[in-house]
Amino acid sequence: MAPQGKQALLQKNPDDIVITCALRTPITKGGKGGFKDTAGADLLHSAFTSLISRSGIDPKLVEDIAVGCVLAPGGGATEFRAAALAAGFPTDTAVKSLNRQCSSGLQACVDIANAIKAGVIEVGVGAGVESMSSQYGPGAVTEFSDLLNSHPEAKNCKVPMGLLSEKMAKDKSIARKDQDAFAAASYGKAVAAQKEGLFDQEIAPVKNVKFIDPKTEEEKIITVSRDDGVRQGMTAESLGKIRPAFAKDGSIHAGNASQISDGAAAVLMMKRSTAQKLGQPILGKYVTASIVGVPPLLMGVGPWKAIPAALGKAGISTGDVDIYEINEAFASQCLFCLRELGIDESKVNPKGGAIAFGHPLGCTGARQVSTLLYELKRKGEKVGVTSMCVGTGMGMAAVWVAE
Repeated sequence: MAPQGKQALLQKNPDDIVITCALRTPITKGGKGGFKDTAGADLLHSAFTSLISRSGIDPKLVEDIAVGCVLAPGGGATEFRAAALAAGFPTDTAVKSLNRQCSSGLQACVDIANAIKAGVIEVGVGAGVESMSSQYGPGAVTEFSDLLNSHPEAKNCKVPMGLLSEKMAKDKSIARKDQDAFAAASYGKAVAAQKEGLFDQEIAPVKNVKFIDPKTEEEKIITVSRDDGVRQGMTAESLGKIRPAFAKDGSIHAGNASQISDGAAAVLMMKRSTAQKLGQPILGKYVTASIVGVPPLLMGVGPWKAIPAALGKAGISTGDVDIYEINEAFASQCLFCLRELGIDESKVNPKGGAIAFGHPLGCTGARQVSTLLYELKRKGEKVGVTSMCVGTGMGMAAVWVAE
C-alpha cells in the first residue's frame, strides 16, 4: 500500500473494506465464570445469532466465515461449521477455522478482508472464540519430536509463556512495581467503563446459559450480560502483595497477567459500495495489517515490531493513532512495547484490557475490533490500531478507521 498520510486515510472510497457490525459475548472467568459449562461452539453460535439479528443482514449473503481458535481439538472446524448452520447461515455459507495463537481472531478478520479485497467473496464474517474452561491445560502443547527438540530455536517454541515473560521482564528491566501499577490502571479503567455502560454497545448478552453452581451442584439457567472478571479495588499496593507465579524472585503473577477466560466475537465485513447497496450502517473500515516474527524467547515484544510495520503500510506514524488496543498478555511485555515505541499510555486500552477482563485466546483479536471502533466513535476520534504478541514468537497489528 502506498503511503497516504492521516488525511488520505480518512477519505471514503467505494472499495473500502468496511465493518457494518461488530460484537462480542461477555467475557467470563475460565473454570469459574458464567460460561464455565458452555462449549466454545455454543458461544460462537450466540455471537453469530446476535450478529444476524443486530445487523439485519440476510444470512444468505454471507459467503464465508473465518473463525480463530487456539485450543479446540481439530481447531474446532467441525463444530464451528455446525454453529454457523444452527445460527441461521445457509448451507451455501462456507466456514473455516484457523489458529495463529493469540492473534487468531485478528487473523480471521484480516483473511475475510483480504478475500473481499481480492474479489473472492463480497460479504464475510471474521470471528474468534475460546472456551479455556474446557480446553486449557497441559495438553494444550503437544510433545515435540526429537527432531524439533534438537534445534535450539525450535525447542524454544514450547517454553511456557509465563516463563518466557518472566525472562523477558528481567532482560528488559521491567520493574515489578511498574507492572503492578499498569495492571491496577487496567482494572480501574475497566471498572469505570463497566459502571458507565461503555461496553454495552459491543456486548451481546447470552441467554439460556447452563450453569452448575460449584457449591450446591445445582444446575441453573442464567443470562450472562457482563464481563465477570472485572474486580474493583485493585491497587498497585494490593497487587504488590501477590506472590510471583514463575520464580521466587520473579515479577509476574496472576494479578498482572491476562486472565484465563471464555468468550466469542464476530465482525461483519464487506465493501463500502456493498454496504451502501444493502443499507448497512458503517462502523468503520479496515486499512491494513502486519504479521511479524520475533525470537520465541522474546514472544512478548511482538507488538513493538508489528505496530510500526502496520503503520508503515498505512502511511501514518505512531502519533497519528488516536487509540491503541494492545492485548495485555502480561503487563511486562505491554509496558516494554509502549516504552520502546514511545506510545502515550493514555491512548492505550482506555476501557482496560485482558488483565482486567480476560483473554479468551482465539477471541481477543476479533473482540478488539468492537472495543476499538465503539470507543473511537464515542470520543469522536478516527484512527485506531489493534495489536498483540503471539505465542512461539510473533506479533500482529492492524489499522482501522472509525466513522
